[in-house]
This record gives sequence, C-alpha cells and structure tokens, in this order.
Amino acid sequence: MTAETLAATDAPVPPPAPDRGRSRWTGRLLRNPVAVVCLVFLTAAVLFGLSSPWLAPHAPDATQLDAVNAPPFTPGHPLGGDGSGRDILSRLMWGTQRTLMACVIILVSALAVGVPAGLIAGYRRGVADPLINWVSDLIMTMPGIVLLIALYTLTGPNLVVAMGVFGVLVAPSYFRLVRGVVLGVRKELYVDAAMVVGLSDTRIIGRHVLWAVRAPVIIQSSFVLGGGIAIQAAVDFLGLGDPSQASWGVMLQEAFANIYTNGWSVVWPATLISLTGLALVLLGNALRDALQVGSVRRALPPRRHKQLAAEFAERAAPATATHTAPEGTLLSVRDVRVGYPLADGGSTEVVRGVDLDVRAGEIHGLVGESGSGKTQTAFSVLGILGLEALVGGAVVFDGKNLLADPAAQARARGRRIAYIPQEPMTNLDPCFKVGTQLVQGLRAVRRIGRREARDEVLALLAKVGIKDPERVFGLYPHEISGGMAQRVLICGAVAAGPDLIIADEPTTALDVTVQAEVLDLLRELRDERGLGMVLVTHNFGVVADLCDTVSVMKDGRIVESGDVRSIFHRPSHPYTKELLSSTRVVDLEEVTSRD
Repeated sequence: MTAETLAATDAPVPPPAPDRGRSRWTGRLLRNPVAVVCLVFLTAAVLFGLSSPWLAPHAPDATQLDAVNAPPFTPGHPLGGDGSGRDILSRLMWGTQRTLMACVIILVSALAVGVPAGLIAGYRRGVADPLINWVSDLIMTMPGIVLLIALYTLTGPNLVVAMGVFGVLVAPSYFRLVRGVVLGVRKELYVDAAMVVGLSDTRIIGRHVLWAVRAPVIIQSSFVLGGGIAIQAAVDFLGLGDPSQASWGVMLQEAFANIYTNGWSVVWPATLISLTGLALVLLGNALRDALQVGSVRRALPPRRHKQLAAEFAERAAPATATHTAPEGTLLSVRDVRVGYPLADGGSTEVVRGVDLDVRAGEIHGLVGESGSGKTQTAFSVLGILGLEALVGGAVVFDGKNLLADPAAQARARGRRIAYIPQEPMTNLDPCFKVGTQLVQGLRAVRRIGRREARDEVLALLAKVGIKDPERVFGLYPHEISGGMAQRVLICGAVAAGPDLIIADEPTTALDVTVQAEVLDLLRELRDERGLGMVLVTHNFGVVADLCDTVSVMKDGRIVESGDVRSIFHRPSHPYTKELLSSTRVVDLEEVTSRD
C-alpha cells in the first residue's frame, strides 16, 4: 500500500502476518460448549432481573404473614419466604437489577479511568508515563473494603458513589494491561506508517492502537464484572448497603441472620452470586482462548494425531525405510515430507519429498523463496519441528535414520549436528551474559569443568574474529552488535566439535560488510575442521560465494540440484532461471573467479 492510498483511505493498516481467524473470534467462542453455557446462564440472569416489573409475583417489599419463613414450593411462593414474610423469588428478581447496576458502574468507571490512562502512558510516554504509573501504584496500595467503609460515613448507603469509587480502585488493572500492550504496538511498522502519512496521535490511537487492545480489555472486563458482583454483595453483607433496596447482598445478609430458622433463604442468593461469578470467570477464560492468536490452531486429540502421523509416514517412498547413505556422504535426506494437521481432521504438506546429500567438507546451499520449505527441511534434520508436525521419509546421519530414532536425533543435536540461527539478537537470552550462555551450552554437551570450558570459549571467541574475547565474554547480548552476536552464535555452534552445521540464513539480518566477514568465517571453519554444512538462504550471491553444491526449492520440492558451477552456467528449470535472472552477472563473476 502506498502512502497516498493510506492517506486517502485512512483505513487501519493490519500488523504483519495478521491472524485470519481473529476476525471470527465470535464463531470460535460459540463453538466452545463452556462459553455457550455461560452465555446462556448470564443472558437468563439479565432477563431474570429486567423482567421483574412484569413477571415478579410480588413487589419487593410486599409482606404476608403466612409467608414468614415459608419453605420452598409453598403455594404462591416457589422459593419460599424470608423472615419478614416477603417472597424470595420476587426479591431475587428485583435485587438482580440493583446488582447488575452496581457491576455496570464498576466496569464503566474502571474503563473510563484505566484505558485512557494506559493509552496515554504507553503511546506518549514522556512525563505522563512515570506520573500515571506513580498514581496507579498509589491507588493499588489503598485497601478497597476499608476505603468503602470510610466512605460510608460520608455518603451513607449510596450505591453509585460506592461502586464508582471501587471502579477507580480497579482501574490500575486496566491501566497496566493496556499500557503493556500499547508499548508493544507502538513499535509496529504500521503505526509508524500511519504517523508518516500525517495522521494525528488521536486518530492513530483511536483507529489503530485501541483496536489492538480490545481483546485483553474484553477479557479483563469479564473478570472485573465477576469481581464486581462479589464486592457489591460483600458491601451489602457488611451492612454498608441500603437495606430498603433489594439486592443479592442485602438478601444474603438478612438470610444469614435468620439461618437457623430458615436455612433455605441463604441458599438462593448465595447460589446466584456464586454461579454468576463463576460464569463470568469461565466466560473470561473462553474469551481469552477465542481472542488469542495461538488459539486459532487447536491441537488434535492424541489418537487422531498419531493416526495422521502414521498415514503421513506411509506417503514416503517404501525404499526410505531401508535407505543407506551413499559412501562418503555425511548426511543423506530421502523423500522427507513435513506437514501439519488441519482443523477438519486432514493434513497439509509444506515439504513434499526432498532429497539431498551432504559430504564432509562440503557446503550445500538450500535456496528458494520465502515459504518454499527450506527452514522446515532443516528443522526436520535437527528434530526441532513443533509437536503438531507430521514428518515422513529418512534422514540418515552416521548410518542411522534419525527420523526413525528420535533418541539418536536428540543425542546428535548440539553435539554432532550444530545449528546457526537466522536472528542472532533474538537467539541469545537477554537475562544472561554472553560467556555464561556459551559455557553452559558447552558443558551441556561435553563433560568439562567450568574453568576449562571458559578457557575454550575464550579461545573460540578469538578464533571467530572477536578482537577482545574477555570483554565480550562478560557483556549482555544487548551490549554487542548484530555481527558480533552472529559470531558468538557461530562460536557456540562449533564449540562441541560437530561434524555438520545447519546454518539458517546466517547473514540475513546483517549489513553487507558483516555478511562478507561471516561468510569468510564459515568458509575458514569448513576448511580447518572439515565440516559439512547445509546453508539455508534465499540469496544466490551467498551461494555463489560460499557453496559447493546447491539445491533449489519451490513449493516444498527440490526442482533442481547440482554443483554450483553447473547450476549457474546451465540452469535447466525455469524457476532456477528466474531466480538467477536478477543477480546473474555478479554471481557468474563470483563463480568464475572461484573456478
């Protein structure tokens, strides 16, 4: 979308990789039986209260001598009568109105205070952020019930004031929730795009940021409503409400005082309070499941997943079960398939029968556009696909089919098969120093003392081109550059002395100069240690510079494979020719210079 189009439409720009199912959260909610039961009960409770002027058998304060402490199912009094001869069913219906009104007051006041404060503090930052945080912390230190008791001495049994004050006390929960979400959304590129085209802060907040916080606010509101019912009942039960007005809390207080002569009168308000609060909490959990991104893909039952996995494995060629690697081959992949289950019980393939061989001392490039299945193929070798993944075929390493022997795959991973990830800064734990992470990783795969591991790590840091290993060893990840972080990860990968390295686009996040340095480092390590390497990339320039052989992937399949020189000079597949067309001159010069 161009800036002109965005300015003209003023439409909300979705965040990258939007969740297609998120707009249909109501459908997912209604497919949840717990949510449906809760919604039905809460709807019935609301109608129960709103219909009291027309359907209640008696007025809330109407008394009858024959109804004093009447048991349930007494004629004219289905739920019995209280100690004053008033019909319990009628008072419950009228009292529902007052209880619902109290909950609405709490919710509205909490939203009115907490949400705008969170939006301002999270989006504008500056002086407003620490100031509002300080006020929020101050409010959270106030004991709610004690404050309401003190307020009662000034205002008397004023429901609106009491519940409004309690809503303000609840507001910090909304403030902290909204502020945290806004701090993350504020850094999104679509918000920057809205600023660039000249939208005001008010419009950006109202059209973009507020839309992002709607889900957590809706979820939090269900819990606040549940808590509001309990608070209103507690206030009335303590005698701080208006005894002349029917409510669940007032009825519970009066019934508790008469519990030994009419125990049933306690059951009805207590049951309504408990069930309504429980329904709101369960509905909040269901809303969380329906609104959160991760809930779109629901896990299949274990039995169905096992059945799908068996069916998926059978799709691989029969020869893969007995496949042995060609002589001199370090890694041999045959007919590897990767798929994922669908909501309708079927499955979809993202890798469709990949074959490739890697020899010791050889760098094999796996190249293709985004979504072609390169990383999924690499992850199947490493055994780090998600639990829901369906995998078939054969990955033979050191004479063993790793896909058929997960224990052997786990033993090889990190020891004989190492991994260099794509994003160096996100693959280092920000809570620990660089040296601590490298030492722990080395000691996890080798029986070695802490001092010896430290010395070895320092030597490796120097080997991978870090000029001051001692200083970098004691730094946190945020204190080093992206190129240095990638060198740290390479150091961690080679520390265990692996035979094979899988590098997943190790230069993508780096600038051109650092890319060249990292590629030279990988080549040097290959030459020095005789490592085999699978280099996942979308850049044919990297392939030309570093790789010996290459496989081109498209739509989960390898469409062409061979040595780099023949692929660059005599590509046979149209897709390979298309990929080469944009950088062909530069890459051909690189290949020719190597020849």
